[in-house]
Amino acid sequence: MNTPDPGLTNAARESSRSANPETWVDRHGDCLYRYAIIRVRHPEVAEDLVQETLLAAIRTHTNFRGTSSERSWLCGILKNKICDHFRKLAREVPYTDLEFLKDEMSHKFIGQGWNHDLGPAEWKPEAEAALDRKEFWETFRNCLNKLPQRVANVFMLREMEEMETAQICEALGISQNNLWVMLHRARMALRECLELNWFKRTSTMNTETDEQHR
Repeated sequence: MNTPDPGLTNAARESSRSANPETWVDRHGDCLYRYAIIRVRHPEVAEDLVQETLLAAIRTHTNFRGTSSERSWLCGILKNKICDHFRKLAREVPYTDLEFLKDEMSHKFIGQGWNHDLGPAEWKPEAEAALDRKEFWETFRNCLNKLPQRVANVFMLREMEEMETAQICEALGISQNNLWVMLHRARMALRECLELNWFKRTSTMNTETDEQHR
């Protein structure tokens, strides 16, 4: 006789028993696709990764213990698939130490360092509020698509997937110095793009709306 795991609540055990792979596409497909497309940029790649995730989940769904939600479990599998995708890209197209010496943002620096007059402005409306808006993530993806593929991959693994620095360097075959250079340039480029295409735009729209109501 199997003894129930005391670490599982009744609700969790019920969730585990009721896991139904036949409903996953309808219930979680759109969410998984949005998760993937923000990270890998290409729709066809995102679709393939979601399909691989669902197939992997179907093969192992009996291992789902219900300690987290079904969607969180699927996203965890998808996260691993995305990391594997970036590792594969790194093997196919090796990184070089010289590749990122040319900086499109070099005009923002002066001989003694950062030019503060050209630095980022304060974000309004509040950045936290933007994270809840679908339109913001569409703008973010458009900005991310403007980065070189390799820089975007490093940014996604570190900032979105929260991989450790050593893990990223090992997976992608780059030095820590290269990683920090790429992260810095990615952050600055994304910030500049979001300022121009989201925060200033939404601030202008809010101002125009306020004036119309006066």
